[in-house]
Amino acid sequence: MARRQKQDDDLLMEDELAAAFLEEDTQSEPDNAQAAGQDDWDEDDTIPGQLAVDVYETKEKLIVKARTAGVNKDDLDVSIADNTLTIRGTLSSGEEVEAENYHIQECYWGEFSRTLTLPVPVKEDEVEAVLKDGVLTISFNKVKQDTVKKIQIQ
Repeated sequence: MARRQKQDDDLLMEDELAAAFLEEDTQSEPDNAQAAGQDDWDEDDTIPGQLAVDVYETKEKLIVKARTAGVNKDDLDVSIADNTLTIRGTLSSGEEVEAENYHIQECYWGEFSRTLTLPVPVKEDEVEAVLKDGVLTISFNKVKQDTVKKIQIQ
């Protein structure tokens, strides 16, 4: 019985989280497409997808990994300025389809980007980027931090 209650609580929490992120306008009435359970999206909307990344550090390096399966390295643009890394690219499905009706469309195709401030200072001129097996790995040499300096108060 307690286990069933825990599952119900988890489901309620997931529903609450989904409602918080969806930010639906509860004041307006749904249109016919939404009432029928269809998504209301315009295929002409060109909002770039956000690239998921892992960022971690070793003793000497800061590593950024991004899952970029299906992206050609010529379709990737990676840049850094002022300790801010930007990764942009285009994910192509490989073919244009004249579909009348999608039943499920979960794969994202199109432009994506991610900009993030790196958590530690890095040597921006000492960087290596490798695309292998659908994973982009960017390795930065970290700037060695001096030991703590005592500031003399006068």
